[in-house]
Parts: sequence; C-alpha cells; structure tokens
Amino acid sequence: MFYITTAIDYTNGAPHIGHAYEKVLADVLARWHRMCGEDVYFLTGVDQHGQKVQQKAEAAGVEPEEYANAVMQKFIALWDRLGLNYDGWAATSDKRHVACVQKILTNLKEKGCLYKKAYKGFYSVRQEQFLTEKERNEDGVFGPEWGEVIELEEENWYFNLSQHIAWLREFITTHPDSVTPEFRRQNLLNAIERAEGVDLCISRPKNRLSWGIPLPFDPDFVTYVWFDALVNYISFAGYLSDGDPTLPEFSKLWPAACEVIGKDILVPAHGVYWYCMLHAMGFSDEEMPKLLVHGWLNIKGEKMSKSLGNIVDPNDLCDAFGAEALRYYLVRDTKTGYDSDYDPERLKMIYNTELANDLGNLCNRSLNMCKSYCGSVVHHGEGDDELSAALRTSLAETEATFASCMNAYNTADALGALNTHIKQCNAYIEQTKPFMMAKDETQTNELHRVLFHLLESCAHIAYLLSCVLPQASARMLEQLQVNAAALTPQTLAWGLLPDGHTVQAPTPVFPRIMSEEEKAKAAERAAKAAAKAARKAAQQG
Repeated sequence: MFYITTAIDYTNGAPHIGHAYEKVLADVLARWHRMCGEDVYFLTGVDQHGQKVQQKAEAAGVEPEEYANAVMQKFIALWDRLGLNYDGWAATSDKRHVACVQKILTNLKEKGCLYKKAYKGFYSVRQEQFLTEKERNEDGVFGPEWGEVIELEEENWYFNLSQHIAWLREFITTHPDSVTPEFRRQNLLNAIERAEGVDLCISRPKNRLSWGIPLPFDPDFVTYVWFDALVNYISFAGYLSDGDPTLPEFSKLWPAACEVIGKDILVPAHGVYWYCMLHAMGFSDEEMPKLLVHGWLNIKGEKMSKSLGNIVDPNDLCDAFGAEALRYYLVRDTKTGYDSDYDPERLKMIYNTELANDLGNLCNRSLNMCKSYCGSVVHHGEGDDELSAALRTSLAETEATFASCMNAYNTADALGALNTHIKQCNAYIEQTKPFMMAKDETQTNELHRVLFHLLESCAHIAYLLSCVLPQASARMLEQLQVNAAALTPQTLAWGLLPDGHTVQAPTPVFPRIMSEEEKAKAAERAAKAAAKAARKAAQQG
C-alpha cells in the first residue's frame, strides 16, 4: 500500500498558492502510483484547534468549531476545483481523532513519558509555543518568524522529548531515505542538536485556551495544537480505532510511504516532535514514515505573507488561467524540495509554450493529417527509416526518464523529459513533411508510417500526462480512441495503436491563454470574418 499524506492546513485563514502546490504535488504522486498498479491511500485535511482559531472565532462572534468548519469548506471547495482525488479527509475536531489523541496521551502518561511542572519563559503567540535561548538569532533576539513574543509563567504537561534525541540522531543518520531530498535530511541532522536537553510542552491551560482536545487525565488542560495535529497521520489511518469500519485498517497503511510537508515544518514539528512521539509510542525504526519536504513559492525571492500583502489566492488563478493550467505550472516549474518564484506571466508562458503550442499543436496536426490523408484510419506502413527509429528510441528513453523522475518525486524533470520528446515529434513533422508525402501516391507507405509514429507518440504522452492533467489526458485519449484502463507505465509499449485503428477528428484540448489585448484583437478578427461572410452571403443571395 502506498500511503501518502500532506500536512493538514490550519483553519485560521483562507488557502493560498503554497497550500495548492503541496496538495497538487501529493495528488500527482498519488495518481502516478495508482497508474503503476499500486493500492494508494491519499489523506489530506485541516488542523482546526489552537489559540489563533479561538481568537478568530471570538472576533467573528461565533464558536470556534463553527468558524473552523466554515474555513474548512473553503479548502474543500478549492481542492475539488483543482481535481484532488483524495481517499481520506482529516479534521482534528473529528471525534475519532479526539479519541485517538486521548488514548495516546493516556498511554504515554502510563509509560512515564509525560510529567507536569511549572515553567516561566518566552512564548510565541504566532507559533503557540514556548521558546528557548536557542531560538534567539545572532543578535540575541527572537526573530520576526516568531511574531509577538511574551513572557509567560504557567504550569503545563511536558513530553520527555530530550530522552529520544540520541535515538533520533542515530535514526536519521542511518536511514538516508527518511527525508527527501537529501539536503533537507542534512538540515534536520544539523538542527537536532537544538532539541537536546529540551522537553516539549504538550498542553495549554483551559483558562487561556479552551479550543482543543482535553487531556484525559487532567481536564483543566487541552492538548498543544502541534501534538494534536501530528497525530492525524495515524488517527485517520485507523490507529487505536478498535476496528472502526469508517477508518482504514492501520496495519495495511502504515508506515506512510510519503508525508508531503513544507520546509518550514520539518524542524522541529515533523523531523523532531513527530519522530520522537512515534518512538515513544513504541513504533520501530522500520515503522517510521518517510518525509518529502518541499520548498516555498516566493514572490521575487520574498516569502508570501499577510503582513507583506502578497498572498496569492489559487481561486483567482483558476478564474484567470483554468485549474489545469495551474496544476501543470505548479508541478512543472518547481523542483521538489527547492524554493521557486511564483510568476503569473511564467505560468501563462509555460502553458502556452509546452501545452498549447507544443503538445496541442502536435495532437491537432497529427489527427488532422490522419483524417485528411487516411480517412482517420491509422496504418502502420511497412519498412523503417532512420528518423522514425530515432523517434521510437526517444519515446522509450523519455518513458524511462519520466518513470524514474516520478518515482523520485521529481515532477519538474519528468514533465521536462516529456516536453523534450514532444518537441522531437514536432521536429519529425518538419523533417519528414507528411503534408508533402500526401501529394505523392508513391509515398503512401511512408506517409502511413510517419502518421503512425506521430499518433503512437501522442497516445503514450496523453497516457503519461494523466497523473498531472487527468481531464486533458482523458480528452486526448478519447480523440485517439485509446482505452487506458488496462495500461500501466510498466506495460506501456510501442504498438498501442493497432494497424487499422480509427481515431477521431481533433478538438483543441489546450486553448491558448490570451491577454486582454490578444482577446480584443481576436474578437476584432472574428467580427471582420463574420462581416465578410455576411457580405458574401448577401451577394450570393
């Protein structure tokens, strides 16, 4: 079972493009593994508890759960719009999750992993956590990433995190596949020393924060949001569910093959807290999840933030460019693990160049020529030639590269390899000139061979693209009359279109994205053409 999850989104605001990138990336990977014939379970959802949600709800004059659920609907609507095909939905106010968290807390307390003490220190209101001297920057102050920092003294419950740090260092060191990409694993190793000697506060007094999961052994406290939220990866996978039929069978899902998270929550939340929590619960090294860490989408090198006013709403991009254009851009222009700059002009350029021009024109021209010259019937033709052999080699190499990159979570290079072959197909048209062959009856066999090679490539490309653009892929495969249901990347082979196969007339799948000026010029040309046609009809009448 390929169990893939994403970080759950905090319901203290609307979804932004960073959320969209993470979810689309996970969806593409889930679809790829389904294509490969694997059983896949894709979990995503929302983190609903915490002080910020409580404050937002109070400001809105509603209960925290009502506020969190209203925000949750915004996330669900966007994920539907972007075509996410998830199997499970995590919401941390769910009673099943609450029960699991409380069982874990009880078990940890019984094992001696939790203790209560008073503490005075500096508290980050934004991050909802106590800070230590190690969080101060080189100037000796707490940086802007912590937001408002106040001095606070209160009694709380603690998890003996420090007792698991030596194990954590050994585990990360000896398991190179625990965190991908490799440089993010090194980042984690370098940061582990900051957790030495420091335990994790896992509660908040109810008189300060009521919106959270009550500690089962001390009802005057609720669970710290990060401890609560991290548990979603196992609670909604059926951990400690006593066979609840509404949840998956835990033993079939766990460990997670891929937890997709942003670089900002690798340290300390996932790389330190989560691994140590699991270790304390009794999970073995072999049962630890694998973390896939992605970078940020920035604007001109700056992180998107509410304070800078540069947050990008994915709904606006779907309105302007379409959901499929946004899906393609997010996983094509960002190399997994690294930061990238969001640029709407680049989104438009990549879509128009690689999809509308390169792939769209290839499919349209190939289908049109087959319709015009062969009555929409594909003939293999006899013999071979150097250019056709080179195209077959290119396709085979492209498919191998695509699979290798997708298995390594490298969507950008996978799509780059696909586009390289598409360009070779378009060059093949110019080199072989089937439009000239069609004028010479002695070249009918060569014409058939060339069109077969083009349409065969289109079929393979359309199939592979289905994990990224499922709807566009389906439209292309329908025009090519290919049923991809029985295909897998492993069984994909030359000869997908049999001799005598019939295709449909083309319908453009990737209409160009036009600027307002381009739209105005196109409307003007259409109006002139209509007027000309009307005058001609009047003259003939």
